[in-house]
Amino acid sequence: MKLALVVSDTEKAQEGAEPLRRSHDWVEPDDADALVVVGGDGFLLHMLHELLDQDRIIPCYGLNLGTVGFLMNSKPDGKPIAKRVADAQRVSVRPLEMHATTQSGEEFRYYAINEVSLLRETRQTAKLEVKVNGRVRMEELAGDGVLVATPAGSTAYNLSANGPILPLGSRILALTPISPFRPRRWRGAILPDDAEVEFRVREPQKRPVAAVADQKEVRQVIDVRIAISDEKKLTLLFDPGESLEERIFSEQFQV
Repeated sequence: MKLALVVSDTEKAQEGAEPLRRSHDWVEPDDADALVVVGGDGFLLHMLHELLDQDRIIPCYGLNLGTVGFLMNSKPDGKPIAKRVADAQRVSVRPLEMHATTQSGEEFRYYAINEVSLLRETRQTAKLEVKVNGRVRMEELAGDGVLVATPAGSTAYNLSANGPILPLGSRILALTPISPFRPRRWRGAILPDDAEVEFRVREPQKRPVAAVADQKEVRQVIDVRIAISDEKKLTLLFDPGESLEERIFSEQFQV
């Protein structure tokens, strides 16, 4: 297997990757069968989005030289990197596809591996109409915003907003309000991953809302449609016994 190495520009990652650079005969990313990504979760998400944009999706093996490293493997341990990659377990992750329309009529399409979130842009509470599969399920959700999370992203922003942790193979999505004001006690919903969710912004000029797909932001949106992509599928590589599914499972017992 031909491997390419990409390293975050942080000092910690650059220093930690130096032994790796000398330990393997690396190739350019365009020629690689798999990508070894050194850094943290944010850098891995950045590289995954680059692969989505380039439409050349190859497996990614992350090495944690960042902060949390939830999507990463443990830092280099002296074992040959080619052996670690060859022995790794494959996990398929399907991203969300977001279509957003702005007040000026511009249209944007972005992918999200973790979540798509709608957030108020000013002090004014966001007011959103919520549709699922073309049917209005909530005429008005008022609050700081709302998000739709994948199982892979359910332990990130979604968990911080008191959303549920989703098992990786569950084929469900989390629809989670962010600081809801009305209805105050609504905790969100669990949806099948073939559902299409649509949000329409009410009073968009008075209450502007931004839509964020992982790291891509669109401001002053009026309509946002979200569904699992039918065309894209990412592959993450994990050391045996350290799969993403096991980490998501273990996260539910953290206190």
